[in-house]
Amino acid sequence: MSVVSAPPHQPFRGILYKLIAVLSFVIMASLVKAAAAEGVPPGEAVFFRSFFALPVILAWVIWQGKLQGALRVKSPTAHVLRGVVGTAAMGLGFAGLAYLPLPEAIALGYTMPLLVVIFAAMFLKENVGIFRFSAVIIGFVGVGIILAPRLTITPGGVADREALGALLVLMSACFASLAQIHIRNMVQVEQTSAIVFWFSVTSSVLALLTLPFGWVLPPAPIVGLLVVAGLLGGFGQIFLTSSYRFAEASLIAPFEYASMLVSLVIGYFVFQEIPTPQVLIGASVVIAAGVIIILRERHLGLQRAKSRETMTPQG
Repeated sequence: MSVVSAPPHQPFRGILYKLIAVLSFVIMASLVKAAAAEGVPPGEAVFFRSFFALPVILAWVIWQGKLQGALRVKSPTAHVLRGVVGTAAMGLGFAGLAYLPLPEAIALGYTMPLLVVIFAAMFLKENVGIFRFSAVIIGFVGVGIILAPRLTITPGGVADREALGALLVLMSACFASLAQIHIRNMVQVEQTSAIVFWFSVTSSVLALLTLPFGWVLPPAPIVGLLVVAGLLGGFGQIFLTSSYRFAEASLIAPFEYASMLVSLVIGYFVFQEIPTPQVLIGASVVIAAGVIIILRERHLGLQRAKSRETMTPQG
């Protein structure tokens, strides 16, 4: 029986792949935001994002020699549930992009790791100590700083629309966190390639259900933007998955926050968006909390590994 060798530990390659994934996803979000400005509804954007990611993902799994693994599932119900929750997260996030400046939407999306800690304690019965709990509280203080200007209600005004956008993005983060918790269970029995492939299939089908609710026929340039968004989503998923093959998750996870820098540049030069001091301060607080949680997770992981080694009988 042949033994599959573990991938080499190449931290710089892992970091590079992570940064490429981050860049791909932020540009993808920018294209979706541009399409939303032309009247493309979120459900239609989800379809393009999911459907046109499929050829990229399929080519990747074939190149990896994992086609059979990508198509084989052990729990169809788990994949459907992951698809429903993930599609809801994507649709709500795309809807929020239509109302919020890009950097603010990205910053509010950073609440996801905070919510993962909470949901892990609720649904996976993980023990959340005072260290991580304090980081979560700090993170939500940062969210409050970002949201403070949105708490002034001006019916029908710009602030009211942006408040709705903030709510949509926070709901998206909530669903994305639930999807992450579900994936933690799925990876115990399902191939990663299968999870990625069937999610794109499921979300494409679910997005089609929104067809009666106002899809539009956008001009060719906007269709092109949506197609490119889908392709970038596929490429981003591939590089994100590949990054974890060459470096530890605790090492590359903080580079997720490079998306804030990218979103600031794109927001300023493409959408003429200048972030407020509140957004920058709040984002910094949320990022700091996220990094604290990542470092704590790494420490706990090392402790668990050391404990397992101590308990392993020595022959």
